[in-house]
Amino acid sequence: MFEFESLRRFPDVEAPNLFASDAADRLIIDEAGPALLDAAPASVVVIGDDYGALTLGAAALYEVTGIRTHQDDLSGELALANNAAATDLADVYTSHALDEKLLSGASIVLLRLPRGLDALDEIAEAIARFAAPDVRVVAGGRLKHMTPAQNEVLLRHFGRVDVSLARQKSRVLLATEPRQRAADGAPATPSWPRRSHDDALDLEIVAHAAAFAGASVDMGARMLLGHLGQAAPDAARVIDLGCGTGVLGTVLALRRPDLRVLATDQSSAAVASARETAVANGVGDRVTVVRDDGLSRQGDASAEFIVLNPPFHIGATVHTGLAHKLFADAGRVLAPGGELWTVWNTHLGYRSALTRLVGPTRQVARNDKFTVTVSTRL
Repeated sequence: MFEFESLRRFPDVEAPNLFASDAADRLIIDEAGPALLDAAPASVVVIGDDYGALTLGAAALYEVTGIRTHQDDLSGELALANNAAATDLADVYTSHALDEKLLSGASIVLLRLPRGLDALDEIAEAIARFAAPDVRVVAGGRLKHMTPAQNEVLLRHFGRVDVSLARQKSRVLLATEPRQRAADGAPATPSWPRRSHDDALDLEIVAHAAAFAGASVDMGARMLLGHLGQAAPDAARVIDLGCGTGVLGTVLALRRPDLRVLATDQSSAAVASARETAVANGVGDRVTVVRDDGLSRQGDASAEFIVLNPPFHIGATVHTGLAHKLFADAGRVLAPGGELWTVWNTHLGYRSALTRLVGPTRQVARNDKFTVTVSTRL
């Protein structure tokens, strides 16, 4: 018997107030149940399945096979693999990017609604472009994170959106009749990724919807960039950890022509955005972008310079666990004398954690919103 409660978040951060599944996952599975019973093999797609509840629930409860999944975060993809192995369901799904290979011929899409409306827009557009004309999208979430604007986004790409009754503070939206087809039936031209030019940095930014800050420069990154002129002057390589759209790494590559950049993020949208941002600014040959869970691919004491603008939340929960995980990774990977330059929300008070996990930490700049520090590995 499949039990949602048995699922784990590992290797993502685990804590008493962080869960691998919730009532919204169960409601999505229940609402899609009749369609899943009749689903043809390889016709079911799952998007945004944080830790595998939707994928494994569909497989275990309705014997669905050939499921195609897309998870933006690598930690969720790894957690799904771990949970699938633990439940003997490793052979029921394959992981894909958000593209035609994921969605071609799909008749049912189970979607965990993303937090951002732009992310929902890119997902809905992709489904409407590539899935079967009779596709049914069963999209759900917790009521506290749902708004009428999500219905409006779905209606840009589908002719009909129905709303389920609420259950256990969760609700499902059912989208059908995809709109995004040209007159000849071919997929319409995509509107993602988006581009913008930052005049202050003279920087072209390319962003897929799920990437942090979108096609703009967030205030923390801008503040950090204002102080990186004095950072690790002899370094030959820098790691842009949690790179987002690649702003920090690309700007450093532009300012320091002899510097090579490794940009790393667990988000597939961020990795695609960072790669395209580097190319758009003519430094694609010196910026290597990889999808990684922190710095798991990097050896101990192998780096001399790391820059980091860490997240302050995990999903919809404000939590310092992910930042601390990235600090610990940086502390392991930095060589003696190596520097971690970080910007963080001032109220979070990360200095003691940085000192403990990396090394002696000094404040470089501070205002009401952000603090810039440099930590040196002993």
